[in-house]
Amino acid sequence: MALILITLMVILAAGPTWSAPSIIQMRSEKKILLAADELYCSSWRFTVETNDAGAWTRVPVRCDDFVKDYITGDLYASELEAVAANAAEYARAIGISGDGRDAWVFDIDETLLSNVPYYAVNGFGSETFDAHAFNEWVELAEAPAIAPGLRLYKELQELGFTVFLLTGRDEYQRHATERNLMYAGFNNWEKLILRGKADEGTPATVYKSEKRKEIEDAGYIIHGSSGDQWSDLIGFAVARRSFKLPNPLYYIA
Repeated sequence: MALILITLMVILAAGPTWSAPSIIQMRSEKKILLAADELYCSSWRFTVETNDAGAWTRVPVRCDDFVKDYITGDLYASELEAVAANAAEYARAIGISGDGRDAWVFDIDETLLSNVPYYAVNGFGSETFDAHAFNEWVELAEAPAIAPGLRLYKELQELGFTVFLLTGRDEYQRHATERNLMYAGFNNWEKLILRGKADEGTPATVYKSEKRKEIEDAGYIIHGSSGDQWSDLIGFAVARRSFKLPNPLYYIA
């Protein structure tokens, strides 16, 4: 009997002989994978915002949930607020002439108007861009204002800046765009510039540079420019200071 008890004690001490992983081990491995994805996706988003990622067409598959959580969470909202606050601080420090020639140029999509309701039902950037579906969304004229952008817009006007709106939308979308802007609270812009027939096929960086040059040639000083894409801000005839808003949903060259 004593020999049997000793044998049982040895077996129990040695633990089970089968090799299936425990529930605790499985949970730990899942947490490690999730942490690795979050780290990767956070770094990917950083390279997007610093314009190091180059041209990309879709959010990486492993980052689908990350981008959704970011866009619908507090961090995206906080970063929009921070960019607007920096722009407003800069604008207040400018001694504008008061002759109406001190200008600010705004992009529209993801700068003044939010298309997040559209992307919420189209994969948050994880799906290949569907121009037809997006244009149908534009025609609805239901994009809400980006609140920090609206506050900045109104403050700039109060400070005496002349506001230009420069968008990659096509000329045929003018009516819907104007209706949406006014619905969202924007008004009294100097000029709304859209792509005409002559601009078709022109890369965004070139197109927006050419339009800014036209503004300058008309005698305006572009003190500031706000946009969610680097193509909104770089090139030639650039503003004296540019403000890049975050956007990991899509890239426009």
